[in-house]
Amino acid sequence: MDELLSIVREIDLPSAYDHFAEGEAPQLPYLLYLIPASNNFAADDRAYFKVNEVHIELYSAVKDLSAEQAVEAVLDRHSVFYEKSETWIPSEKLYEVLFIFDLEVKTNG
Repeated sequence: MDELLSIVREIDLPSAYDHFAEGEAPQLPYLLYLIPASNNFAADDRAYFKVNEVHIELYSAVKDLSAEQAVEAVLDRHSVFYEKSETWIPSEKLYEVLFIFDLEVKTNG
């Protein structure tokens, strides 16, 4: 989780894990990040290689290429291979650009 927090902080946009508390969302653009799943390699009832699936969600009111490029630049600096998709959320009047990638879980030892 330390590496993920480092990446998110380096992007330098307001951010929160999963969501902001109701009424506390900052001005757009902002990021949400979460770990919805894992892609672990296991054998003999043991996870030998732990990998988290990470989602970074960029929200903006208009198509914000500079914010997207900021996220991409940080992911590139960290040698993160990501998939990217975009959607318009009519009920919120927001664009969501979703970056999905795997991040190895570093263990002490």
